[in-house]
Amino acid sequence: MNIQWFPGHMAKTKRLLSENLKLVDVVIELLDARIPASSKNPEIDRIIKNKPRLIVLNKSDLADSSISKEWKDWYNSRGIPVLFADSVKGTGLNTLIKDLKYLMRERFERDRQKGRRFRTIKTMVVGIPNVGKSTFINKIAGKSAAATGARPGVTRGKQWIRLNPEIDLLDTPGILWPKFDDKETALNLAFTGAIKDEILDVAQVAAALAEKLSKEYPELFIKRYKLQNAEGLKGHELLEAAGRNRGCMLPGGVIDLKRISDTILDEFREGRIGTISLERPIWNETGDQNERSGKDKTGNGGSDAAERDTESRE
Repeated sequence: MNIQWFPGHMAKTKRLLSENLKLVDVVIELLDARIPASSKNPEIDRIIKNKPRLIVLNKSDLADSSISKEWKDWYNSRGIPVLFADSVKGTGLNTLIKDLKYLMRERFERDRQKGRRFRTIKTMVVGIPNVGKSTFINKIAGKSAAATGARPGVTRGKQWIRLNPEIDLLDTPGILWPKFDDKETALNLAFTGAIKDEILDVAQVAAALAEKLSKEYPELFIKRYKLQNAEGLKGHELLEAAGRNRGCMLPGGVIDLKRISDTILDEFREGRIGTISLERPIWNETGDQNERSGKDKTGNGGSDAAERDTESRE
């Protein structure tokens, strides 16, 4: 299954980010707490370079808390400020303003020494589609300032939003990157809804998710779909077993694969199967920590390879 999705407005968004970066002081990058590595767009790193950045791991209420703790340690080990947030309820956002001011502390001190008056912090929110940027913005703004939706690609243009007298925020559309060379990354993005279901073979995606969950969270998957066990069953076999138990049947006793596939994807995305993380950081022999299993999004296993791959897509 070859998963790719890079509509024209995303190329425009990439240019928009580059053109407007000089207008902002701090970049807020939203990642999906269930897939921090897969939801990290390598193009964004290249665009914002050394601009001060705050990482927000959104949808943390849907992620496995024990694995989220590992991610927190990973970011802390690299000196990267990170927030775990549930933007729907507002959980974890209470320190956002303080964290932005901390990132601006040196700039503020330089301004103070030069006798300059306090100025508004200008920040930009970036991230992949459907990571919850608009919900995040509306929660911290305390109003419906940005359009929201359960489908990727709701935001199409930039807009400045006044959060409070101290913070102005530039909302931008979600952006993916032109080519997913790593199948695991593409599947994780499909599982979480970052890629439109309309362009996918939903049954294949759901079968891959069912197989992954049956291996990594077998108790949750078995309980949710009333299976006796999932040992030895492959993706489509799991779909059929779950569909039979859920009554997803067509005339003649045929399993309705479309219906059970939609059900499994929806229930995973809404957290009804349980709190689940699909990737975790690991320590390598040198004491550094790598995202997921030590591979970058090219599948080649290193930052140099990632940089070469990014350059080849320019």
